[in-house]
Amino acid sequence: MKKRSVFSVILLTIVTCGIYGIYWFIAVTNEIENDLADRSDGCCSSGISAFLLTLVTCGIYGLYWWYKEAKRVAFLGEIRGARIADNSVAYLVLSLFGFGIVSTALMQNDMNTIADAEERGNIAE
Repeated sequence: MKKRSVFSVILLTIVTCGIYGIYWFIAVTNEIENDLADRSDGCCSSGISAFLLTLVTCGIYGLYWWYKEAKRVAFLGEIRGARIADNSVAYLVLSLFGFGIVSTALMQNDMNTIADAEERGNIAE
């Protein structure tokens, strides 16, 4: 899992008027799917397809994405030896009320925690 600065992710998303946020959405979806490998549930298997589904459904799929990806990040944290809370409902509610950027920061922080656990070798597969 790629470690990114939470501040940089937020700043780049704001400065690029959301374009970096789209890149982040696609990249994170692909990274999570790759890290899950054979443990994947098949949901959100491609970042591009997840993004296109979000566009086609006028953002409804994006809400589902936040919920499901948070569950998958929590599962990855569990198998990688990182203490990650299941924030799926929090991400969903924040995104529902227009605070997706906060969800982005929180999810990136959780992913950085997993990356730190991987670096320490705490993988409990």
